[in-house]
Amino acid sequence: MPQITIDIGDDIQKIISKRAKKNMLTLREQVEDIVRQSAVRTKAGSVSDDKIDDTLVGVFSRSKRGRKGK
Repeated sequence: MPQITIDIGDDIQKIISKRAKKNMLTLREQVEDIVRQSAVRTKAGSVSDDKIDDTLVGVFSRSKRGRKGK
């Protein structure tokens, strides 16, 4: 497995350590989990990149783009 070194501040470390304790993981395992989940989300989200010629169809399409409703 490749090794990556990152520098984080003490405040960020406290937040991640608290989250790791809640998930019963070590700090290292929690950071690995965060990076893995981020990569999975990015990979899954890049598949749907539709180009719509008609602007009206784009406005009323069911795709999850733009501002969220209230």
